[in-house]
Amino acid sequence: MKIRDLLKIKGRPVITIRPTETVAEAIQKLAEYDRGSIPVCNEKGELVGIITERDIVRKCFVPMNTLANIKIEDVMTKGVAIGAPEDDLDYAISVMKQKRIRHLPIIDQQQVVGMISMRDLLDVQLSETKAEIRYAALLPRPPRRPVI
Repeated sequence: MKIRDLLKIKGRPVITIRPTETVAEAIQKLAEYDRGSIPVCNEKGELVGIITERDIVRKCFVPMNTLANIKIEDVMTKGVAIGAPEDDLDYAISVMKQKRIRHLPIIDQQQVVGMISMRDLLDVQLSETKAEIRYAALLPRPPRRPVI
């Protein structure tokens, strides 16, 4: 399966944030859209970073009222691993395991076209495994021998 197929199945819109927005605005978007991360895009829509729940917790351990003054660009992760719609899901799994990340922005022509999570990949694998298990259950079983 290709990443583009997974994005079609998910059907969720891409939510982005600008580097000049605040951490408070990021928290609001994370909560409103039930996301664990948000791609950070410049005014051209190009990916420049990613802000995750982990970034906020680890880098913004400050009183809540100061979050309104912290800019995303000050806490976002700048070296962002990415995927492309034509990549296989195996590529995404490999990158996410190697980089120890849970969210992967999907880029097409320098624009964010989607986000996939480790949970999305596990859901696909679970669906495939269930199908295999159902198929295996249809195989004839050898008769049981009596216990003596």
